[in-house]
Amino acid sequence: MNDQTLKALIERYRQLPAETEWIEFKEAKKNFHSDNLGKYFSGLSNEANLKGEPFGWLIFGIHDRKREIVGTEFRQKRSDLDSLKHEIAQSTSNNITFSEIYEVFILDKRIIMFQIPAAPKGTPISWKGHFFGRNGESLVALNLQEIEMIRSQAGEEDWSAGICEGATINDLDSEAIEKARAEYITKNSKKADEVEGWDDVTFLNKAKLTIQGKITRTAIILLGKPESEHFLSPSIVKMSWILKDEHNLEKDYEHYGPPLILNTDKVFANIRNLKYRYMPDQSLFPIEINQYDSYVVREALHNCIAHQDYELQGKINIVEYPDDLIFTNVGNFIPQSVENVINQDAPQEYYRNRWLAEAMVNLNMIDTIGSGIKKMFVVQQKRYFPLPDYDLSEYQKVKVRIIGKILDENYTRALINHAGLGLDLVILLDKLQKGRQVSREEAQQLRKYRLIEGRYPNLYVSSSIAAITGDKSTYIKNRAFDNQHYKKLILAFIKEYGEASRKNIDELLFDKLSDVLNYKQKKKKITNLLYEMHKKDKTIINKGTIKNPRWSLPE
Repeated sequence: MNDQTLKALIERYRQLPAETEWIEFKEAKKNFHSDNLGKYFSGLSNEANLKGEPFGWLIFGIHDRKREIVGTEFRQKRSDLDSLKHEIAQSTSNNITFSEIYEVFILDKRIIMFQIPAAPKGTPISWKGHFFGRNGESLVALNLQEIEMIRSQAGEEDWSAGICEGATINDLDSEAIEKARAEYITKNSKKADEVEGWDDVTFLNKAKLTIQGKITRTAIILLGKPESEHFLSPSIVKMSWILKDEHNLEKDYEHYGPPLILNTDKVFANIRNLKYRYMPDQSLFPIEINQYDSYVVREALHNCIAHQDYELQGKINIVEYPDDLIFTNVGNFIPQSVENVINQDAPQEYYRNRWLAEAMVNLNMIDTIGSGIKKMFVVQQKRYFPLPDYDLSEYQKVKVRIIGKILDENYTRALINHAGLGLDLVILLDKLQKGRQVSREEAQQLRKYRLIEGRYPNLYVSSSIAAITGDKSTYIKNRAFDNQHYKKLILAFIKEYGEASRKNIDELLFDKLSDVLNYKQKKKKITNLLYEMHKKDKTIINKGTIKNPRWSLPE
């Protein structure tokens, strides 16, 4: 989440009632005992689960009752903050830890936001063997009833396996059934002759679309006739493709309902998958490639269908911009982070729509459960395109962005092909090329391969890699010149015009300072330069005031 989003969250949470169990504010002006931190982790994680929230939040630097911003000096080194993830994981059940730890500055006061994943379905989170929860504003032991409420979630009814009373095979689309049969044979080629001999009822049972001949919600979603959607009421099954221009103005749209096994192809056909050309290293001939890989697009779309929370009565949206696609579906992201999915590389213990997901695997619509997302990342890596972006910051919504262009052609291709780079490092480099911050530990991994330069957190591609890739312009723009260079520019300006105000000097230097510095850092840099020239070098004097200086050369 970016700084603006985090500040908006803080303001929203400050307005919530004091007894909101899944959020806790603490002043923590200096210290906060790690054992208490672990207890709050357990309590907020369990309460987020019980309240249906994707995350709990522990926020330092804000008064817990008055909700005033006071700031905190807790673990001021970023490396000390990042080490908390490991410290917490050592004493929690399933080694679960913070999703992220954010630092935000409001009115120059430091706030720390600990993002705590909700306890997984069926698994309450303990700290050192004890389960914690909240009673209003108090941290207490999680009572037995709440523990059982969480544990019972593992056996909750699968909505997608529900029987549609009154529905028959006549409510299914015959063309969709034939498509499903063909895809089932593709997925199970060794059974091709056997499948050909099955009648439709047998096939639908074997493919886990029906249960003993009874029509499930999964069968209506994937194979139902358009008019059969009423069997799912009040839930809806809708996909909307929306085309927008670079100004976010809508140019075209289409809406689709069941049968989704056919209509996903229609959505894909709408997407303008234009040709993209780039020059490989040491070649005079361009490579021509589609903007979007068909596997990546279909996997993103089919994941929306498989993991949509249909009881929330929302739509699946596919918004197409000139250079990217945005996929959104409603419902929390159950694995809690994309990193969890990629690192685990195995099926999840809990699925929102298990029956639907298994049917889609059988019909060749999604990869073996648990591997599709990782394959999307690998495919984009091999194409030298930016990796998929997962935005989980909105409540009950998953947003996936697929970028259809190379952000930094030579730089990206050279780094991905650099010897020894695995997907984990490629993900970190992808964050940097998108202007996102990595942790100090992650930065150290990149430094190990000499891939980055700059002082943390202002990191950029190293000069050696830039020289290899030809991306010298980005490096020159990001690197800092020697201070003497800037001082000479100031002296030359004053000599030319007689004197200079602070505004004059800001205008002179701002676009010449490193692009890795933000506005505030550039102002501070110029202040330090002027101080050195005035107090130490004695090369300029102030004929104005401290508030409104007029810098000139000594007599």
